[in-house]
Amino acid sequence: MATEPGRASAQSCRVAGQLLPSAQTCRLLTRHRELLVTHVRNTQCVLDNLVRSEFFCAEDEEIILRFPTRTDQVRKILELVQSKGEEVAEYFVHILHEAYDAYIDLRPWFKEIQYEPSDCVRKIPVINTDPVSRYCEKLHHDLGRDTKFIISYAQREETLLEEMYTDTLMELLNDRNESLGYLDSLDELFSDRGVFNQHAETLFIMGDAGVGKSILLQKLQNLWSFREICVQSKFFFKFRCRMFSAFKETDEISLKDLLFKYNCYPDKDPDNEVFRYIQHYPETVLFTFDGFDEIHADFDLRNIPEVCSPEEKTHPLLLLMNLLSGKLLPGSKKVLTARTGTDIQNKVVRKKVHLKGFSPECLRRYTALHFKDRDYQALVNNQLNANPHLCSLCSIPLFCWIIFKSFKHFQTVYDDFELPDLYVTLTNVFMLMVEVFLSRSSKPGLLKRSTRCQLETFKAGKETLIAFGRLAHLGMEKTGFVFNQDEISSCNIEEKDLQLGFLRPVCQYDGCGTLSTFDFLHLTLQSFFAALLLVLDESIGPAGILKFFSECDYKSANHFPCPCLGGSKPRGKDPFQENEHLQFTNLFLCGLLSKSNVNLLEHLVPPTSLKKKRELLKSYLSDSVKSHLKSLPRVKCEQEGNKVHVMPNFIWMLRCIFETQSEEIAKVAARGISADYLKLTFCNVFSADCSAINFVLLHHQKNIALDLDNNNINDYGVKELKPCFHKLTVIRFSVNQLTDTSMEILAEELLRYKVIKVLGLYKNQITDVGAKLVAHIIEECPSLRIVKIGCNKITSEGGKYLAGAIQKSRTIFDVGMWGNTIGNEGAKAFAEALKNHPSLTNLSLSLNGISTEGGRSLAAALKENTSVHIFW
Repeated sequence: MATEPGRASAQSCRVAGQLLPSAQTCRLLTRHRELLVTHVRNTQCVLDNLVRSEFFCAEDEEIILRFPTRTDQVRKILELVQSKGEEVAEYFVHILHEAYDAYIDLRPWFKEIQYEPSDCVRKIPVINTDPVSRYCEKLHHDLGRDTKFIISYAQREETLLEEMYTDTLMELLNDRNESLGYLDSLDELFSDRGVFNQHAETLFIMGDAGVGKSILLQKLQNLWSFREICVQSKFFFKFRCRMFSAFKETDEISLKDLLFKYNCYPDKDPDNEVFRYIQHYPETVLFTFDGFDEIHADFDLRNIPEVCSPEEKTHPLLLLMNLLSGKLLPGSKKVLTARTGTDIQNKVVRKKVHLKGFSPECLRRYTALHFKDRDYQALVNNQLNANPHLCSLCSIPLFCWIIFKSFKHFQTVYDDFELPDLYVTLTNVFMLMVEVFLSRSSKPGLLKRSTRCQLETFKAGKETLIAFGRLAHLGMEKTGFVFNQDEISSCNIEEKDLQLGFLRPVCQYDGCGTLSTFDFLHLTLQSFFAALLLVLDESIGPAGILKFFSECDYKSANHFPCPCLGGSKPRGKDPFQENEHLQFTNLFLCGLLSKSNVNLLEHLVPPTSLKKKRELLKSYLSDSVKSHLKSLPRVKCEQEGNKVHVMPNFIWMLRCIFETQSEEIAKVAARGISADYLKLTFCNVFSADCSAINFVLLHHQKNIALDLDNNNINDYGVKELKPCFHKLTVIRFSVNQLTDTSMEILAEELLRYKVIKVLGLYKNQITDVGAKLVAHIIEECPSLRIVKIGCNKITSEGGKYLAGAIQKSRTIFDVGMWGNTIGNEGAKAFAEALKNHPSLTNLSLSLNGISTEGGRSLAAALKENTSVHIFW
């Protein structure tokens, strides 16, 4: 037999750390023959390498493959290997060692014999032809290809993910949904930080519509495909949860088909080695399930017998539930996304992450990626800085994408287009998007046009808009988000309409891979079109537009048929209860029937019809607001007066009022609040919602306390609340990502009116610069009694400013400074403030890097103080 270059006769094999004489490997094979026969499950990889290296000839392979069973084939391989001598025997063992995935069951054996190949055998290459390894490579390749581009603005556009992806804020939560801080990178998603249930396997990522949940999963998939993320997973299976709603109650499928049919099939795997490997090593599998809140079915899983076997067929939804709960493939990693407020039991959740959109810095980065030209960047940034409400909308990645793409499109078509001024509603943003889609279908001219005519664009596209509205409405009625070709045709949507980009193709869920099913570009776009149909369709009478308001109470248990993970809760008849796709439809309806948009729409439908619909909506909304506000829980407190604690659905009410831009309805809401203290903690308030809060509070006749702790208002939200600061006696903005920019606004406004009594700012990003501004507020506002500014970024310098102000204040009695870094210098400053202070009773300085030196100063000061009762 010819010898390949670089091959030499193998004289020895290193076992147990010692050089062994010739023929030792053959004796090793004889001694462990039965173990090898049992655990060498893949003969083809061994044969491929032995033939490629010319140790075996074609006739040898043919003889071995004649044996009907795998064990007989392994015995024959061992017999031939040993008959051909020590070099072949050593290379055979080397194949088993190097083809790691193919022979992972032999890892303990290699450890036991302390295997180490000789130098000569190292030079002979081993190629892993194992089906498991090939399938892993196929998954990497397919995911890399599928995630390379962002699902773009229209089908003919392609945007590279790596050129446009921008991180959003990822807040880590504990099992009580309390903040544990923010993650710095996607790798931290899979770290042990924030794990509150060691026995669970699911990472739960929540966030509002458009905040970037799907694009984050796409980035994860892309990073995994290039092996650029720190997660030890050989297999990655991705699913969109809405696919599970496409199955009928009688449909059944096996776990194997679920994995391979809706991702990719293993090639050349007649013995099912890939699936057996997955069953044997489930910890090597990573799943992503996107959009858990989009699962809707008209049946209850409790009526279907539970099957936990990976071999037996059962309903696909039951497979999903058993995967998430760990009954199937226990040890596998799962990433699950859902809208904020989706009820998932903590028993199946390992850790929670809340996506909160772009921070100001992220928005600047995203702006730079969208607008490469420096002049364009400056123009956009200037317009955003001049309009905090627009900035707030742009903190939601989806809405930012729409606004930026619209701006870029209109800048190329018209001479004088600028971003909208003042209060732009979400309906305005989607109207802008629709105008762009429609105008792109017309042939562009060689020269820019001097004027833009939105009316002409909508008039020309009226029938198209109604067609898409019918499809969206059809989906809302059946709670469906995926549409087949028959449904699309029944709504008179033609092939040319599909090219506009409102819909995107999705692979059929029967695994055929055809592009005959579609969904809307985003669920909020479907909601917009459903609302648009309610306005444009003359066959829908005034009463018909209230359809989805009445359906916003959950319908019995049909909304979510998965009691093992969440289950539905009994709901009342409140039209502002959570049912988000319908809530968005109602919100867009309010915006479309607002005065500003009616001026456009009255050219598309008879003005009398529009007027009736508008009057009915206004009346219904006013009555619903009154009813909703009466039902809110109220508590009378001696210190805080009449206190009302609202629920997250209150925010939907405010959003609807803001979309109408009706001062009359805002006044009704303001009168209905009739409280001294408005508590909106943990209501998922975004910065854009602050415009809606301000819109109503401006009409509140008396001073009022506003508690927005544990939300996401950031600096933009504080800017939007600026007009109502003159009547806020209590401001609680803790855990809201506020920076020194917000402190500048607060100082300017609170020093002007001096009505503030309580200021809560803990767990933000305030530095010494902001602390100096807060100190000025303490010093100048005579009514200020409580200041909470713990867990920020305040050092000894900021501590000195605050201590000096507290020393001068005659009214302050409660100061929270825990969790900063004021150190001994700051402690000494507070010691001076404590001496003989007339009003201070509560002071917290723990976790501030104060050593014995600072402690002595504080202890001495407390001896000269008679007012402090609580000190920690």
